[in-house]
Amino acid sequence: MTGEPARVRQMWHLMEPLHAVLYYAPAAFEEAAALGYDTEERWASYFAWRAAPLGASGADEVVRTFHSFAPGMVDRHVPAGWAVAGPDAVLAARLRAVDRTYRALFGDRVEGAGFAEAAALARRAAEAAAPGVPGGLGAANSALPWPDAPHLTLWQAATVLREHRGDGHIAALTGAGLDPVESLVSFAAVGAAPAEVFASRAWSAEEWGAARLRLQERGLLAADGAATDAGRELRAKVELRTDEEAAAPWRALGEAGRERLVQLLGELWLEVIGSGLLPSENTLGIGKV
Repeated sequence: MTGEPARVRQMWHLMEPLHAVLYYAPAAFEEAAALGYDTEERWASYFAWRAAPLGASGADEVVRTFHSFAPGMVDRHVPAGWAVAGPDAVLAARLRAVDRTYRALFGDRVEGAGFAEAAALARRAAEAAAPGVPGGLGAANSALPWPDAPHLTLWQAATVLREHRGDGHIAALTGAGLDPVESLVSFAAVGAAPAEVFASRAWSAEEWGAARLRLQERGLLAADGAATDAGRELRAKVELRTDEEAAAPWRALGEAGRERLVQLLGELWLEVIGSGLLPSENTLGIGKV
């Protein structure tokens, strides 16, 4: 893959870890526990952190905007999570968690000129993502006020851009005729991650098997569960459309601005990856697609 789609995907690969570290950082679990969430597993806080920009959303809205989770799993956490802490309290705690996590990872550099420059560039790109898909997570995060501190601005920009891309990805999957569980099955089939990794989305073995059968009937999966040529072609089209839907912010930033942001974020990316906080394999296919 070359040209603009390749550059857009490069920016996703670069910025995703800067966003996703929130869901795994010790400080985030401590902030969630202080709000009253059960932190023996990460899902109660994950749904709260990610859904809070939507307001006191119901399960149906979270199922729609998150897309990949089984409705039964969402029902366990939404809207029950808002009885623990309201969205405004969660958003405030989210920024405290990011502040503590970034300071732990990057130290005094968060106060430096490099962070300020990176934050300004990332914010310019993120502001070009608005309004995005109406009712989507990108639009919801775009509507939040910008924090004052550059390192928090950088994280929020990464989050807006990540969710903006995610909204476009859902549209691409829907346009390809893939429902949520079929989306995961077909993604595993092209080697994005082992099928076991997608068990975190809580689809039952029966639901997973039924989705495999539907994809086999469409000629997208072989009998052994691997993608056929047609299945690989369909997923490649989905990823290309996703890149196209995510391109506007990077066009707005311009080639020089994008390249400068790559330079500024490269070392930070290495440190997040090297921190061991993020799982080595993920459901997004980072590094695989």
